[in-house]
Amino acid sequence: MTDSWATFGADLHLETTGAKGLRAGLMDALREAVRTGRLVPGTRLPSSRGLAADLGIARNTVAEAYAELVAEGWLTARQGSGTRVAQRAEPRRPATRTTRPRAVRSRPVHNLLGGSPDLSTFPRADWLKASRRALAAAPNDAFGYGDPRGRIELRTVLADYLARARGVYADPERIMVCAGFVQALKLMGQVLRKRRVREVAVESYGLDVHWNLLSEAGLRLPCLPVDDLGARTGELAGLRGAGAVLMTPAHQFPTGVPLHPDRRAAAVDWARGTGGLILEDDYDGEFRYDRQPVGALQGLDPERVVHLGTTSKSLAPGLRLGWMVLPESLVGEVSEAKGLSDWSSSALDQLTLAEFIASGAYDRHVRSMRLRYRHRRDQLVAALAERAPGVRISGIAAGLHAVLELPEGSEASVLRAAAWQGLALEGISRFRHPDAAPGRDALVIGYGTPTDSAWAGALDALCRVLPRGLP
Repeated sequence: MTDSWATFGADLHLETTGAKGLRAGLMDALREAVRTGRLVPGTRLPSSRGLAADLGIARNTVAEAYAELVAEGWLTARQGSGTRVAQRAEPRRPATRTTRPRAVRSRPVHNLLGGSPDLSTFPRADWLKASRRALAAAPNDAFGYGDPRGRIELRTVLADYLARARGVYADPERIMVCAGFVQALKLMGQVLRKRRVREVAVESYGLDVHWNLLSEAGLRLPCLPVDDLGARTGELAGLRGAGAVLMTPAHQFPTGVPLHPDRRAAAVDWARGTGGLILEDDYDGEFRYDRQPVGALQGLDPERVVHLGTTSKSLAPGLRLGWMVLPESLVGEVSEAKGLSDWSSSALDQLTLAEFIASGAYDRHVRSMRLRYRHRRDQLVAALAERAPGVRISGIAAGLHAVLELPEGSEASVLRAAAWQGLALEGISRFRHPDAAPGRDALVIGYGTPTDSAWAGALDALCRVLPRGLP
C-alpha cells in the first residue's frame, strides 16, 4: 500500500507496505513512528473507524492492530480517552553524526546597545483598536496582491503626516511602502546599479549592514568625513564617480550631530549640479528634545532627494513597516524592482498603521515617548556628572542614543570591563568606515533600549565601568 494520510481528528502520516499483510504492515508503521519520535508519548491516535477510512482498509484490521500494540505496551486504550501512545514508549532517536557543541554566548544582564526603542512601550491597546477598525473597513481587494507601492490608504495618510511633521513634499503617488529601511535601501541599490551608477558616497560613521547592502548591489562606497557639523558635503565634488550619497542629516548615526544648514545646502547643490541623488535616512527625525525637530532635507529639492523613514524607532522594528518618498522620475523604476521581488509588508498591517496615524494615536505615542526618552537622557547626563565627571557626553539633542567620549586608547578596555559586568555596549569604532581616518575613543549608549524596570540597573552598571578622572 502506498503512503497515506489519516485525517480523523489529527493528521497521521504512515508509510505502510503490504509485504507482511495489512495488519502487520500497519503495526510496523506505528512502531516505527513511535521509535523515531514522530509519535511522542501521549499522542492521541485517530479512531479505528477514521484511520480505516483514510487508509482504505477494513476497520477490524485497524482495531486488531491497535489491540496488539496495546498488549505489547506501545499504546494505551481507555474508554472516553481514545487510543494514545504509551508514556513508557520512549522514542529512539535516529543516530546522528557526533559534532562538537557550539559555544553558547551568555545573555547580557543589561543592554545599552543603540538602534532600538523600549519595546515594552509598544501601544498594544491602541494598535489593537486600530487593527479592528482597519479590518472591519478593509475592502475585499486589500487581501489580494495589490500595488507594489503599498496600500493607497497608508500612502495617503503618510503624505499628510510627513508634510505636517517632517516638512516633506509627499504626494501619495510618489510614496513606496517597504518592509523597513533595509528593503528600501536594497531596492535603491538595485535601481542605482541599473542606472549605471558606480559609486554611492556614505558617511564615515554608520551601519555596516547598510554599506553591505549597497556593496552587494555592485556599488563602491567612498566615505565622506564626519565632524561636529555633520558630513563634510563640500567634499562630494571631489568624488567624481559618485552618483548618489547616503546620509543621516537629521541626527547622524552614531555621532548624533545634525547636518549644518550650509552643508545641507551644499549637498543639494551637488545633487542638482551633477544629477546625483541624496538618499536621506531620516534616522530619529521625530525625537528631538531641545527645540523643534530639524526638517527633512527632502523639502529642499524633492526631485533630487529620496526620503526614507520607518516605524522602527517610533513604534517597533518588528512591524517591518517603512516608506520611501521618491522623485517622480524614480517611481516607475522602483515600483518595477519591488514588484519583481515581493510586496513584503502585510496589507492588514498597512491598513492598521494608516488607521493608527489617522486617529491621532501615532502622534500621541510619539509625544509620550519623546518625554520618556528625554527623561532618560537627563538621568544619564546627571549620573555621569556625579559618578564619571571626566566623561564628556555629546549627541544628546535628539534620538535614542548618546556618545560618551573616552580617554585615548581606553575604548577596548572599557568594553572588556562592561562585558564582565554583563553590560552590552558598543564602541564608536564599531561604526567607523574601513576607509575612514582613525578617530576618537568613545562609547555609543542606547538609552532607549532598556525597559523602565531595567534602566536604573543598566545606568548603574555603566557608571561602574567608566573612568572617573579627567582624560
